[in-house]
Amino acid sequence: MNSNQEYPQQPIVDGEIDLLELFKTIWAGKWLIIAITAMFACGSALLALNQPNIYVAEAKLAPTKESQGGMGSLGGQLGGLASLAGINMPRGQVDNSQLAQEIIKSRAFLTDFVERRGILADLMAVESWNPISSQVEYAIDVYDAATQTWLREVKPPQQSKPTSWEYVEAFRNILTVNGDAGSGLVTLSVEHRSPVVAKQWVDWLIEDINNEMRRRDVEEAQSSIAFIEREMANTRLANTQQVYASLLEQQTQTIMLANVRPEYVFRVIDPAVVPEQKAKPKRALIAAVGTVLGGMLSLFLVLVLSTMRKHRETASE
Repeated sequence: MNSNQEYPQQPIVDGEIDLLELFKTIWAGKWLIIAITAMFACGSALLALNQPNIYVAEAKLAPTKESQGGMGSLGGQLGGLASLAGINMPRGQVDNSQLAQEIIKSRAFLTDFVERRGILADLMAVESWNPISSQVEYAIDVYDAATQTWLREVKPPQQSKPTSWEYVEAFRNILTVNGDAGSGLVTLSVEHRSPVVAKQWVDWLIEDINNEMRRRDVEEAQSSIAFIEREMANTRLANTQQVYASLLEQQTQTIMLANVRPEYVFRVIDPAVVPEQKAKPKRALIAAVGTVLGGMLSLFLVLVLSTMRKHRETASE
């Protein structure tokens, strides 16, 4: 009876012995643990301090009425008459706001934006930003601002001067365009080492996407007007003439509204400002994570070394 009562206590005793052995092993390797943890702490702190400040400029946009209408609404109003005249009109709403968001991120738009605005060096060669002079400083081994010469050392087929493939990918990494399906609002933000540059680029992007969407709609309307005028000259039916006249009026109105409204697709409701606080890096977080990783690695190393030593001692016996 007494022996049966002793067995349930044995696993607890073994567990206490294991914990004691574990504590002894860790205590024996405490200096190694402290040294490795300190090395990781110092290394992560240096890494965090060497990371450049990144600033984010952000603007909130609201789609205009023109961005939610266009030829889609025209098709709904005149679809019946157009069908009688044998003209195929588009159905449903054409959301130019969503189209504009995709165009902003497109390779063609970003390539034209970088080249026309002349911002390639500010995108690909900036090393730091001087808050005193509010000027960017370029990496001396990448770009010579005095001679406007690219000095990058790259392997073929890459070139010293970044290609459109490179700088478009780089721009996409710092550009964020988010649309809210519920409210329809669009948030556009840009990251950069210079807060001044980040704010400027947000303003330019809004201006350029409005101009691009205006240009597209005007060109489409002009092409439609030319087609409608040709068809009107070739028909004598009164109902067909009525449809063509309505279509012509709508396209003329599109061109007029496009030319008188600077904020054609997006209206700025919260403009970008020069940020005064950095968005990243989170230096304290980097240092803390590095220290914790160092501590975990040192504990693992001490336990592995202790296990290997015990195996060697057992094998020698």
